[in-house]
Amino acid sequence: MFDQEKQKETHLTKLQAKKRAESFCAYQERSQQEIRDKLYKWGQYSADVENIIVDLIADNFLNEERFTHAYTSGKFKIKQWGKLKIANGLKFRKIPPRLINEALNTIDPDDYFNALMQVIKKKARLLNEKEPYKRKMKLAQYAISRGFEKDLIFDILNSNDL
Repeated sequence: MFDQEKQKETHLTKLQAKKRAESFCAYQERSQQEIRDKLYKWGQYSADVENIIVDLIADNFLNEERFTHAYTSGKFKIKQWGKLKIANGLKFRKIPPRLINEALNTIDPDDYFNALMQVIKKKARLLNEKEPYKRKMKLAQYAISRGFEKDLIFDILNSNDL
């Protein structure tokens, strides 16, 4: 039953798809790839998808640069992700490298260092490992999984007694 309802919903006319895409974009910043995927899911043809995307860009519902900055800012400030993880998320959404570099350069180096320091200190409080080498490796692995650069991580770990 649920599959039939979902299947009915996926075949929209071009105008319906455009209106739904506009409201989808108005709710939150989106990348072109996210919209493209949604339009295909809604049963649109390739030519219609590209025309709708062009219309959304012209009507300022869709802006890759604005999306890239919002994504970078949100993932850094709220989730405390490192630059590597943010860059991979943007690459996954097929954002051009130039825009990725611009957005990552907007992150203040002092804020970035402080965020990494907070991430490591918070994890250090939760770790029960007593052996210093294993403890340092676990902290480093955690920070790497959050997308921070290895050299910066080890600078912090070596200069602090965590």
